[in-house]
Amino acid sequence: MTAQRATSMTPLTIVLTGATSGIGRQAALALGGAGHQLLVVGRNPALLDALAHDLAERNAPTPRTFRADLSLQAEVRRVAAELAAAAPVIDVLVNNAGAIFDERKVTADGLEMTFALNHVAYWLMTRLLMPNVAASQDGRIVSTASRAHMRGTLDFADLQSTTRYTGWGAYGASKLANIGFTRELARRLRSDPATAHVSASCLHPGFVATKFGDSNSFLFSSVLKAAKLVTALTEAKGADTLTWLCTAPGAAERNGGYFEKRKPAKLSREAEDDAVARRLWDATAALVGETP
Repeated sequence: MTAQRATSMTPLTIVLTGATSGIGRQAALALGGAGHQLLVVGRNPALLDALAHDLAERNAPTPRTFRADLSLQAEVRRVAAELAAAAPVIDVLVNNAGAIFDERKVTADGLEMTFALNHVAYWLMTRLLMPNVAASQDGRIVSTASRAHMRGTLDFADLQSTTRYTGWGAYGASKLANIGFTRELARRLRSDPATAHVSASCLHPGFVATKFGDSNSFLFSSVLKAAKLVTALTEAKGADTLTWLCTAPGAAERNGGYFEKRKPAKLSREAEDDAVARRLWDATAALVGETP
């Protein structure tokens, strides 16, 4: 593999979380159908099997499937070790697993569920698999963020939303965290000769007609379902920018960027704040017991 991908058809080894539904599943079908080798992570074994079956029908390379609940740090560490052993070289790590919760929940690690799943899992998975991504001559980390970050803010005195919680507030904060994580990761990658060839980018997939939010309360999920009927994109369209970031040439030029419809997208003022991104990085490292 060359340091700059000449074509999106070059076979790649891609780790994809949140692969069994929504844009993750559509990205898996598109990337696998294009001949890339997938290692897919999901919580539900039946859905993992169904994805493997659908990929086989497209004559895609047989995917490797891994079950894990990424809201739990022990599960992230376990599955990361399995992924690292299965793929010594990872060309693309896609952090895509995520959810919204209308009621506050706490994980076994004592973290608010949205923050744990949508942000901490991205940070820890990337940290643990970085040696494998760096082994690729054009390694990439692609993370699913959202325009919802515009409504989010990071309260460093209460990152776990103990004093005030709303589902959309926690979700917006987690998507803001995805962007801060990506920007600080890109800075760190550039500054280290061992990882300077690796890039990090994130995206807003659009408001997509998936099952996102459907498991919440009747009122909460009903409002989301009604909105999806009126304004939502198809899952395939929602996955387009994700698959493009995985495969298109010129990743170095997109390092640290946030994209929508394959173009740089607008950031909130807080999302552009380098000091916030660095502070979030250090706070997350402390939460998972890793060095910054």
